[in-house]
Amino acid sequence: MPEQTPGQTVGPFFGYALPFDGGPEVRAPWQPDAVRLHGVVLDGAGSPVPDAMIEVWGADGDGRPSTERGSLARDPNGFTGFGRSATSADGHYAFSTVKPGVGRSGVGRSGVGRSGSAPYVVLAVFARGLLHHLLTRAYFGDEPDANATDPLLRRLDPDRRGTLVATVDGPRSYRLDLRLQGPGETVFLDYGTAQ
Repeated sequence: MPEQTPGQTVGPFFGYALPFDGGPEVRAPWQPDAVRLHGVVLDGAGSPVPDAMIEVWGADGDGRPSTERGSLARDPNGFTGFGRSATSADGHYAFSTVKPGVGRSGVGRSGVGRSGSAPYVVLAVFARGLLHHLLTRAYFGDEPDANATDPLLRRLDPDRRGTLVATVDGPRSYRLDLRLQGPGETVFLDYGTAQ
């Protein structure tokens, strides 16, 4: 009987294979509804992770998933719902997207919230040393009332909720640092039970 082989960690990434033109632009940055979502990926020691890959999924401003054909097609007037950003040498990632509206029903990774949830986008983190990608959410810091009633945020320890809330750091700009482990570790989700 064949023996099971050991699991492989995620990465290192090959720069020619995963990034694509316009990957971080879920919505063109010059569009009036575009927002910037960015941050730094940190390891357990608080050092930047220079070779991580972040993916984002989100609904449009009305809470609907994208109907664009193919996530690699980038129309400067459209909205793809999906983006991918490699981190820079200092661990920074950035996306141009929209703040999702809240839909009527949950749609998994789309970022469409169930009735009563706050607007959020879903982030996937791929990095060296991970056996599997990590999933989390980015809520928006300028939505305190919606965040206070969000079903997932309400289930979290109050001391950990802030790891999912992107702070406003400029006009139409939100920052969410992602700490992979250690003090202040980001809350990561198992989407089989998180919704």
